Amino acid sequence: MDSKLDKIALGGGCHWCTEAIFQSLKGVVKVEQGYVASVEENSNFSEAIIVHFNRDEISLKILIEIHLHTHKSTSNHSMRSKYRSAVYAFSEAQKKESEYNIENFQKDFEYKIITKVFPFQFFKASREAIQNYYQKNPNKPFCKTFINPKLKYLLQKFSHQVNKTKVASITRATV
Repeated sequence: MDSKLDKIALGGGCHWCTEAIFQSLKGVVKVEQGYVASVEENSNFSEAIIVHFNRDEISLKILIEIHLHTHKSTSNHSMRSKYRSAVYAFSEAQKKESEYNIENFQKDFEYKIITKVFPFQFFKASREAIQNYYQKNPNKPFCKTFINPKLKYLLQKFSHQVNKTKVASITRATV
């Protein structure tokens, strides 16, 4: 594996939405959609993705910032067991860096960020039929209703992080 490549797991909202957002970014080389479990009271599986990224093209800090802004990171709603607001770290150093970044981004939010950092423990991939959901189904009602607004927001707030080869299809989809 390339020494510049790293990975982080992210959970917050529907993994179809999260997958589409992170597949659109510069420096992201692969997104695995599925379910992640941590340890102890967070050992149950929750919808999430694993983002494989090139640290020379996009930082963990930017990935966390985008993650916090593209799901309800300040809302402790009733579906949190299915959609845990989390960053799953693959090392202690990554855990500390993630916690530091979340703490520093708090100033950008009116309400307290509830996103927690947990150690990554297990991953279970989604079934093939729903992987790459947005790319396969951009015109489905779910994509138009839930994913397109998030992609539009991504283009507005983080346009410099969007992969230019993917931006055309995103722009067409969000119009």
